[in-house]
Formats: sequence, structure tokens, C-alpha cells
Amino acid sequence: MATAETENAIEVAVRIAASPETVFDFFTDPDKMVQWMGRSAELDARPGGVLRCDMNGRNVAGGKFIELDPPWRIVFSWGWEGDGPTIEPGGSTVEVLLAPDGDGTHLRLIHSDLPTEESAERHAHGWRHYTGRLAAVAAGDDPGADPWATPEGPDSDN
Repeated sequence: MATAETENAIEVAVRIAASPETVFDFFTDPDKMVQWMGRSAELDARPGGVLRCDMNGRNVAGGKFIELDPPWRIVFSWGWEGDGPTIEPGGSTVEVLLAPDGDGTHLRLIHSDLPTEESAERHAHGWRHYTGRLAAVAAGDDPGADPWATPEGPDSDN
């Protein structure tokens, strides 16, 4: 598996005031996922199971779950549906590592196999946005309306 040192890979880390079990569920339960990312999600959280998230009615991420080690690790493929995506559905790999950190969790997300430096930068920007929202909702806070959940998507705040 690629590491954060691999060319065109990114890493995002955040501390979340919730247990690893709680955070893990936000990646595997579609009702919980849409509280922090996307407008709708289809998740079959088992190796080979589908992962599909409609981010904003325009951008749809797609992939498959590769490995699940509850509540410590999740690996899934990731890409974009539609015309001209920079990464085909399932074309890159996301690894989520969860470790206890006092009364919370240290989340480390590594997204590898990104095709270009620009793609890596865009995905880093996106994962920082969404892990911030995840940290809020998993801790029981309201992250507010996601400005990226509109058809303009992330372009609306750039």
C-alpha cells in the first residue's frame, strides 16, 4: 500500500472528541455519513461492497470497500463518476486509521494513487473540509449546512 511519502498522495490528520467506534460508524453507515459529507450515500461496508456518495447533485464519488478492521481501520477505493473525471470510480485508495487519543480519537486519512499533483491538492482541500465537519458531528455538535452540498459544490467558496 502507498504511504504518505508516495508521490501524489496526501495525508490529513484530526483529533475527534469521540471514540474510535463512533468515528468508524460515520464511514460505514450511510445515514451518519451524510451528516458530514454528501447529500446521499450508498454504503455496503464489507470487502468488495459499494461506496457511493452524491456530494452535491453534480459530483458523485464512487468506489468499493477494500478492508475493514472495526474500529481501527477502513480502506476503500475512490474516484468520480461522470464525464471527464480526473480519477475514475475506484481509481485511487483511501486509508482511514483510527487510534485512541485520551477520551477521543486521532484520525489519520491517507489518500494515495492520485494521478497528478493538482488532484492531490484538490483532494487534500476536500478532505480537510470534510474531516473538520466529521470532527464536529462525531463529537455531537452541529457542523451546520455544508456549503459544498449545493450544485456549485466546492467551487461555491473558492
